[in-house]
Amino acid sequence: MDPRAARTIATLHATILELAAVRPIGEIPVTEIVAHAGVNRSSLYQHFTDREELLASALETIESAGTRINRPVLVTDPAQPPTEIHRFIEHFAEYAPVYRLALGPQGSARVAARVRARTIDLVKEGLELSSTDSTGGVPLEIEAAGIAGGLLGIIEAWIQQDPMPDTDTASLWLWAFLASR
Repeated sequence: MDPRAARTIATLHATILELAAVRPIGEIPVTEIVAHAGVNRSSLYQHFTDREELLASALETIESAGTRINRPVLVTDPAQPPTEIHRFIEHFAEYAPVYRLALGPQGSARVAARVRARTIDLVKEGLELSSTDSTGGVPLEIEAAGIAGGLLGIIEAWIQQDPMPDTDTASLWLWAFLASR
């Protein structure tokens, strides 16, 4: 990618994450985004169709490589969540204000759909690596969608709480949910 385009995209990502942490995406005019980013409107539209796609792209970009599962998850203590669960939760905690608004009642269905799709992919990767057939004949895509829906439901409820419980508590909740399936 052209270094100038990469800088523009990075600047737009940083800007939308900052703005979306304090206001729902539907309340942030494109003129404010480009002014805050110091780019022109055509630069935004050269890379993104609209502000919702920009926010979804920014959230996908900040998802750390550490949340991806590239090896089977080792469970050393069934009562404690593995590190992969902690990393997953820490990502949502770090960007809780953005996720709270993006996934909440005033949020964006398109952004929520992209977050859901990413989570389904992550769960599917984990299931494929585990190589156990616990589905009882349920197709992998269906099982992954069900688990991802449960995980996101817990995360959405957790980040909406005031005060928001710590990441260790949320990790335990996710682990208890996963262990019960």
